[in-house]
Amino acid sequence: MAQRIEKVGVLGAGLMGHGIAQVAAQSGYAVVLREVDEATLAKGIGKIEKQLARAVEKEKMSQQQGDEVRARIEGTVHYRELRDCDLVIEAITESLELKLEMWREVDEIVKPEAVFATNTSSLAVIDQAAVTGRPSQFVGLHYFNPAQVMKLVEVVRCVTSSDEAFETALEFARSEEKLAIPTKDKAGFIVNRLLVPYMLDAIRAHEEGVGSAQEIDAAMKAGAGHPMGPLTLADFVGLDTLGSICD
Repeated sequence: MAQRIEKVGVLGAGLMGHGIAQVAAQSGYAVVLREVDEATLAKGIGKIEKQLARAVEKEKMSQQQGDEVRARIEGTVHYRELRDCDLVIEAITESLELKLEMWREVDEIVKPEAVFATNTSSLAVIDQAAVTGRPSQFVGLHYFNPAQVMKLVEVVRCVTSSDEAFETALEFARSEEKLAIPTKDKAGFIVNRLLVPYMLDAIRAHEEGVGSAQEIDAAMKAGAGHPMGPLTLADFVGLDTLGSICD
């Protein structure tokens, strides 16, 4: 049986974190968004406010709805503000060392019944779960960029995840009107397991002179029905992030 989620903590207000926080707030959850310093936090919240203003401008929501969503998001630079969250999702830099350091600290602060989730795109979920005192309440919630737009969330069960924690994560993603796809804690999960080798092969094809970047992308769009070519997609993901996933 899934746990009741009312308050969500999001660690990191960067590329993915600010979007994850916005989606949760738009779905009616109270959100605590934590960053390392005030400047980075303000930048992330500014992105959310810009997205909400755009939605109001395009009449996808009223000004009142936009104001209500913003009011549900509390920014902080302190872990202690996460203490009464029911679910904590991390979306910090894709570095196992940094994630482990963060979880060790957060684990001692957040109430013991809370579920923890990592938004990692490539790291093993179990490695993060193992450093906490609640490995049975640890799962993966892999959102795609931009989180406000992309429907898919891979819900990752690692070997220690309890049925309750996994169902809680599934139901949470569904409550956000996401397509919640369950998967196992294997390298790359579903999408990146298939997508990253494809992007790497496109890079190799370009290196070997099979076609120009524009030609390779145009061919895959027309021939495979993809919305963007593999080299454009690699840039969209970010070559630094792609490099981390490959490693």
